[in-house]
Amino acid sequence: MLTSTIKNLITGNILLVICCAFYLAWWLIAFKPAGAVKGMSSGWLLLPAAVAGIGAIFVLILSFRHAAINRSLISGTLLLVLGVIAYFALLAITGFFLHRMVTTELLLIVGWCILALSEVNVLYGLELFSFSGVVLWFVMIIISAAVSMICYILYYGLDEVKGYIDGMVPLLIIGVVMCILTVAIVVRK
Repeated sequence: MLTSTIKNLITGNILLVICCAFYLAWWLIAFKPAGAVKGMSSGWLLLPAAVAGIGAIFVLILSFRHAAINRSLISGTLLLVLGVIAYFALLAITGFFLHRMVTTELLLIVGWCILALSEVNVLYGLELFSFSGVVLWFVMIIISAAVSMICYILYYGLDEVKGYIDGMVPLLIIGVVMCILTVAIVVRK
């Protein structure tokens, strides 16, 4: 039987996947190299993406706060502090040193990474994942965030078709990672 915390983690993950799906649908339509659909004709897709994304954050953070964890690989507060430091470091590196226009995607990539790491940390605390499993998840999440950051950095230097593909990669990666994490939770419980 699934506990309410596990159910909420699964719900949060599903909401995050829905967010990625609507964001990707918008990207596919609004940035299509030939025949892009601009304005609210495609922009309306960002509304359900935002609602699902904010809902995911809310549900997951509430789940973290109410989880009766027995152990922790890393402090949740430390993860949050590291996330803030990472964001401002990447903001400085990409904005000032690489002269890349700063966009919301930087916050979304770093925010997702910290959210996913926090969830895996909680799953370890709930004894659903082993130490080696958590380390593997941490590595996968950090690599996924790094690939997403590479796409973020490269985007404005690419031609229209390559940029179109490049912009999809982080959404696909995050969606797939969250689907796999959800399946891993269900299988372990």
